[in-house]
Amino acid sequence: MADQVFPTKGNLLNIQKSLSLARLGYELMDKKRNILIRELMLMVDAAKSLRGTIDNTFIQAYSALQMANIARGVIENVANAVPVEESLSVSYRSVMGCELPKLAIEERKPVLNYGLQYTDSNVDMAYICFERVKYMTATLAEVETSIYRLTNSIRKTQTRANALQNIVIPRYESIVRYISGSLEEKEREEFSRMKVIKAQKMRKRYKIKSADSY
Repeated sequence: MADQVFPTKGNLLNIQKSLSLARLGYELMDKKRNILIRELMLMVDAAKSLRGTIDNTFIQAYSALQMANIARGVIENVANAVPVEESLSVSYRSVMGCELPKLAIEERKPVLNYGLQYTDSNVDMAYICFERVKYMTATLAEVETSIYRLTNSIRKTQTRANALQNIVIPRYESIVRYISGSLEEKEREEFSRMKVIKAQKMRKRYKIKSADSY
């Protein structure tokens, strides 16, 4: 690659500028990677906490549902009376160019949509527990999706940083050394040539002076 670049001062300035931009790009990629990793660690901790909480809530909900089915028979008609959740909305926030989702469900007090004649406290407990699970599931989905996107962004950032550090920057440094060495060699050759020319002129002047003295 270096041999294909003509060693001129103009090319040296251009390559030095490209080298400076590549180093700046690597620094930015490194900072971006560190920020994304910190964000990922926060998300991982949040996911661990949520999974433990949601598992316990699911256990309570299914236990209450099982007791309700035992006491009242299969309560499918009660489940069908519960309306489908349609208040879910999705927005996004950007972390160093990585778009992370923000899920929101309109929080409201639980409203019983079934009659009390054929239900009991077990059905109410199951309904309340599954209401909690609904909100927790939305939060967990938000966190796990963010973890997935952050992981992909970190991997891409790492790949670009490695390319800059191990390929682009060393290549530009090699070209700079090649051009600088070539220019220095030319300067030395030019200096030597000028010394020879100066010496030749001095000899000619000496010969002329010597001839004039005779």
